[in-house]
Amino acid sequence: MIEFTSFLEIAKSAAKRGGKFIEDNKDQDQQILFDQGRDIKLQIDQDVEKIIVSYLRSQTPFPILAEEFGITEELGEYYWVVDPLDGTSNFLRNIPISCVSIALMHNLDPIIGVIYDFNHNDLYYSHKESKAFLNDKEITVSNLFLKNKSTLVTGIPAKTNYSDDEFKRMIINFQAWKKIRMIGSAAMASVYVASGRAETYQEHGIFLWDVAAGAAIVKSAGGKIQIDNMQADYRVDAIFTNNKIET
Repeated sequence: MIEFTSFLEIAKSAAKRGGKFIEDNKDQDQQILFDQGRDIKLQIDQDVEKIIVSYLRSQTPFPILAEEFGITEELGEYYWVVDPLDGTSNFLRNIPISCVSIALMHNLDPIIGVIYDFNHNDLYYSHKESKAFLNDKEITVSNLFLKNKSTLVTGIPAKTNYSDDEFKRMIINFQAWKKIRMIGSAAMASVYVASGRAETYQEHGIFLWDVAAGAAIVKSAGGKIQIDNMQADYRVDAIFTNNKIET
């Protein structure tokens, strides 16, 4: 039996440790390790991941799937998913929409989620048997149910080429909504849905570590989540809603 509360506290501590390191080093010159197409990696991504992974391994028995270094060992029924810095490009350009994201998964079901918005010292968290919280205050999804009154938060995955048909379908979808937002962080987009600031987050071909923690939090906040079509590189299709919006 999983001790949800104790593992949630461990995840919260790990996220805050990672966020503190980022805050302490944000004014330093950031070393770019990879910059190709629409993807970018910084040395700080790897540094933060090492801090988080080391702490989780010292405190829990579960394997870890992390963005920068992959799998620590073969994934089992339960495993951690870590994105040490979601919104790397925002962070590099001093756009304050980025975060640390940690989830505990049961197969493909996110059962614990922690997202630390270190820019604003905001900690979003939940577990499968709890409500969702921002710091110590409970959060819930919105009550809007019409797309033409609602906000969709989405993004364009970091791949090299897109077909005209892909963009055509995207534009057709956009026309149904009152507002469209692309903020550069899937994890932050998820907690905007969980806290009632948007009604839907949707993205195809997004990585599991970008959305796992947010999925847990949205679900605990009363929303509906769907993660499917996982590829070998851990890309998935994700859609999170307030469970009221027309889809």
